[in-house]
Amino acid sequence: MNGDFNHQVKQLSRLLFSFLLLFIVLFVGLFYWVNRPPKPALETDEIIPVVAVDDSIENGIHLATGFVDDEGMQATIQNCTNCHSAKLVTQNRMSREGWEATIRWMQETQNLWDLGNNEDLILTYLAKNYAPVSKGRRQNIDQTVWYELE
Repeated sequence: MNGDFNHQVKQLSRLLFSFLLLFIVLFVGLFYWVNRPPKPALETDEIIPVVAVDDSIENGIHLATGFVDDEGMQATIQNCTNCHSAKLVTQNRMSREGWEATIRWMQETQNLWDLGNNEDLILTYLAKNYAPVSKGRRQNIDQTVWYELE
């Protein structure tokens, strides 16, 4: 009877060991499948679509970026929208000196390249089309009717 029990324990341990090996193989396979490196684009047969940029101008505004259509717009698009949205430019209003200081700050801290001959063109474009707008405060109320509370 003791020998029969030992035989059953050995069979059970072999069965458990087989399940453990199967579990490890499945786990390693699943881990590899989830973390496998992607195929490089050149080795695939799929076609990579090219997105066309809309260069339409409507009411003096470049539709794709929101920039004002004026001399220097293309240079501004090419140099500014490589790193950030055009909205970051169009929402700001600065003098030529302010725009130049911003460009210097980006060159010193954000790795903006030297704009070369385009810098003057871009600064002129930005200072003309995105200069500060004087809003002032509202006019004083001069027709106030006062009354006493009871």
